[in-house]
Amino acid sequence: MTVSTDTQVYRRINIVQGEQHVDDNADVVLTTLLGSCVAACLWDAEMGVGGMNHFLLPGGGGEPEVRESSGASMRYGVYAMELLVNGLLRKGAQRSRLQAKLFGGACMMQGLTDIGELNATFAERFLRAENIPLVGGSLRGSHGRRIQFWPATGRVRQALLTGPTKAIFQEERNASLPKSLGDAGAVELF
Repeated sequence: MTVSTDTQVYRRINIVQGEQHVDDNADVVLTTLLGSCVAACLWDAEMGVGGMNHFLLPGGGGEPEVRESSGASMRYGVYAMELLVNGLLRKGAQRSRLQAKLFGGACMMQGLTDIGELNATFAERFLRAENIPLVGGSLRGSHGRRIQFWPATGRVRQALLTGPTKAIFQEERNASLPKSLGDAGAVELF
């Protein structure tokens, strides 16, 4: 799909939960919708290469699933961030020149664990630990966001989402609910 802005036509690549993409084409724009999820936009301006990920949960707590190379693993920030950094390095970026912008981490459901806060805090800590400067972005709050990221330049456009976003963020909300205990505590009535 293509998107046109500023009289320039760009090839749009949508990044959904559990995905990441690295690109060095000046005609590419990466897009995503975020609620409590976080998207990290990293790039090396000198090489003109960048990438975006989109993760649902901060870390896997060491579960084996995080070590697997699958879409399920990409739900976790710890894996998604490593995959994004490694993808940039394979495209010629240098770790010392990487810069970052972080988006998302909204509190979408009052009264439940604030997954957005956990995601935002994780992403900030990861960047500090990896010595990648955080030069911009928009984290936390109570609104979803639509993000456009031009990986070759580091340019980002954000639009806050207002109004009903229930369908867009249902998967994020479900992830913040406790896991089913199966038949534990079930009562069968005759």
